[in-house]
Amino acid sequence: MKLYRYLTGPDDSSFCHRATAEINKGCQIYGQPTLTYDQVRNRVICGQAIVKEVQGEYTPGIKLSEQ
Repeated sequence: MKLYRYLTGPDDSSFCHRATAEINKGCQIYGQPTLTYDQVRNRVICGQAIVKEVQGEYTPGIKLSEQ
C-alpha cells in the first residue's frame, strides 16, 4: 500500500530536518514543494508531499507518522 503525508512548517532548517528524517525512513518526495506567507506570524510556510510503500492494507485508523 502507498501512504501519503503532507509535511508543513516554517521555511527553516527544522522543516528541512523533518523532511530529511522522513526520506531516511523510506519516504519519497511527491511533487513540488509549496510556499505561502503567514502574515500573522510574518514568516514563510513550506509544504511538501511525501509517499511511502508499506505492507498491509489501508484503514482510516493507520497512524501515518508511525509507518
